[in-house]
Amino acid sequence: MWSETQQQILTRLSRQPLCWVQVQATRGSVPREEGAWMAVFANEVMGTIGGGHLEWQAIAQARQLLARWTDQSSVPHDHVQRYALGPSLGQCCGGALELRYIWFEAADASRLRALMPEPSQCVALFGAGHVGHALVRILRSLPYRVVWVDSRDAVFPEQEQMGVQCEHSDPVQAAVAQLPAQAQVLIMSFSHAEDLEVVAQCLLRQRERGDLPFVGLIGSKTKWASFSSRLRSRGFSDAELAHITCPIGVPGIAGKEPEVIAVAVAAQLLQRRIVA
Repeated sequence: MWSETQQQILTRLSRQPLCWVQVQATRGSVPREEGAWMAVFANEVMGTIGGGHLEWQAIAQARQLLARWTDQSSVPHDHVQRYALGPSLGQCCGGALELRYIWFEAADASRLRALMPEPSQCVALFGAGHVGHALVRILRSLPYRVVWVDSRDAVFPEQEQMGVQCEHSDPVQAAVAQLPAQAQVLIMSFSHAEDLEVVAQCLLRQRERGDLPFVGLIGSKTKWASFSSRLRSRGFSDAELAHITCPIGVPGIAGKEPEVIAVAVAAQLLQRRIVA
């Protein structure tokens, strides 16, 4: 599942060509890593190579090439340009990088997809309540494959489904067995009873496969104390229960508004993110 931005790029490419700008090589301190990209259309830019004057110049260069290629005064071919990040660019990073400019039109969609691989790290979100909605709005713009699960049908707003894999599962805990290996799980359903069953299934899967590196449960310490007692009665050990994070979210962020909780939880996931 591509991100919202990636899907928008492919949709727009079906109507007009673009100039793809990608960081090809770097030396020293630079704003973005090799592979960072932006898609430059005649009147819109998606993605970023780091902002600042470098990006402004790169956009101008991309649109010059795009205009030249579009009116067929020049045969489209890759263009590579080196930039030193010094006073001439109004940036003091001190490093240097190479940008590659590539022409794409509708017929090149499959070739462009190869430059936009789907995120390899999965977040499985159980619950389409207020916090779930707020969290999906954040996660779909981050480098994660998002699987959104709820036992209720027709609860996923259409405007929030782009870049997200929505799954209706009744009972909701049945979806745990189908999650990809190494998925990070967030549990925040509309029902404490559902939350408990999802936690139990995650613990069983962790016991059998050991492939859910993070399982987070929304709620208070009191909620977790109650859940812990019930789960122990089902045969789960204290060592197994220690795998559950509850409450979730980075500490120090106060507020119970859904959007505030969502930011704290997304930040916690990013702290654990493995950068290739």
